[in-house]
Amino acid sequence: MTWKNAFSAQAKSCRDLGSSFTAALLDSFVTFGLPDGPIGARIAHWPGDISSNGASVPLRLAGALHGLVLEGRDTELAAFYPPHPLAEPAELHNAACAAISRHEAYIDHRLNDAPQTNEVARASALILAADALAAQTDLPIVLSELGASAGLNLNFDRFRLVTPAGDFGPSDSPVVLTPDWRSPAPAPHGFTITERQGVDLSPRDPVAERIRLLSFIWPDQTARFHRIEAALDIAATQPPKVAKSDAVDWLAERLSEAHPGHLHLVYHTVAWQYFPAEVQTRGEAILAEAGARATPEAPLARLAMEADGQGPGAKLTLTLWPDGTTHDLGRFDFHGRWIDWSPPRF
Repeated sequence: MTWKNAFSAQAKSCRDLGSSFTAALLDSFVTFGLPDGPIGARIAHWPGDISSNGASVPLRLAGALHGLVLEGRDTELAAFYPPHPLAEPAELHNAACAAISRHEAYIDHRLNDAPQTNEVARASALILAADALAAQTDLPIVLSELGASAGLNLNFDRFRLVTPAGDFGPSDSPVVLTPDWRSPAPAPHGFTITERQGVDLSPRDPVAERIRLLSFIWPDQTARFHRIEAALDIAATQPPKVAKSDAVDWLAERLSEAHPGHLHLVYHTVAWQYFPAEVQTRGEAILAEAGARATPEAPLARLAMEADGQGPGAKLTLTLWPDGTTHDLGRFDFHGRWIDWSPPRF
């Protein structure tokens, strides 16, 4: 895929997900070209797949520019960012290229960073699944998250999910999730998390890298920005444990541990689809082997929220061992804006 095609496709995705600013920024490069100099040359000759299915270079650049604004490094560029009105495409492009020229070293360094959005609105799906599992098994839950990044969603039991059938989670949580419901909402049962760990190839510190993490939030999505700020505040006082490791190697070791009297929930949200095919195959085998060892007193569950090419949004599936039955839980917006929930039929 050419860089123009990658930028154009990412702009469409941003627009579809509610960020007209980021879409306009990326489209401006398609229309008027990459900046002159080493940054433009690096992007134009990026090795491999630069699209959202690969290195996500368009979002790396958008995050780098937003980082300049959030860190107060470039007031001229900030004048074109929300809450200011959206500028004409040529003006926005000129401002972005001028900022890139002024901060070539910073942008070049930030282009090394793959986007990690830590989308906490996806926690709505985690909350619903954990609650359903607790209602079925009547057991406390141990968490293992694959592709956890900064680990914000390891704290999902500390978020509040508002539903027409009643609210889940603590009433005083600063993270409040209010998705649109495209299906009936279940009544809350309640669940308890007793232990939580995650893994990522490049875990991020929610305190030391706070601004970096926020820079990948699209600037005109104010509610999303503040929601993730609140989740970062929770992580600062109740830091999640995220190991730096290959996800499947870590999972094999994690599943070798016994948790009698607990349900072990392994989950991943828009992460598994980026694992190489051979890693996925090995991971499936490890989960199946651990599932064969599961008992009603120590069950194992796997929750997957991943793109399946069907749309809209992501498919949500839950497998529960020892019986190994997989349940279709419906579909879920990638940014948690809506839920089409189908309760598991245990």
